Amino acid sequence: MAAFTHHIFVCGNVREPGHKRGCCDPSGKQELREVFKRELKKAGFGPLARVNHSGCLEQCEHGPTVVIYPQGIWYGHVKVEDVTRIVSRTLIGGEILNDLVIQDSCLNNADCPHRRALT
Repeated sequence: MAAFTHHIFVCGNVREPGHKRGCCDPSGKQELREVFKRELKKAGFGPLARVNHSGCLEQCEHGPTVVIYPQGIWYGHVKVEDVTRIVSRTLIGGEILNDLVIQDSCLNNADCPHRRALT
């Protein structure tokens, strides 16, 4: 079987309403993942791209969070209306969307300014 060209992980972590770190999927319905699946199909990726529900990616302050591999692109504050743009411009066009990208200085950093703002 051919390797995936893209593997997309969509954080589906659910926390209680009002949690100080936020929640990537407050409704628990995985809507963002479902929209990605639809858009990938529409774009003709077939079995070469996969979108999966993920547990907590520890980027709660940036949620909803999406990670695209093998490129290693981390997007934050992703909304349903961003999905078409991510598929067309990032997955097809290879462009990193600066308005969505989570900066490397924030990844896995308990001292990220976004996390500090919550304490």
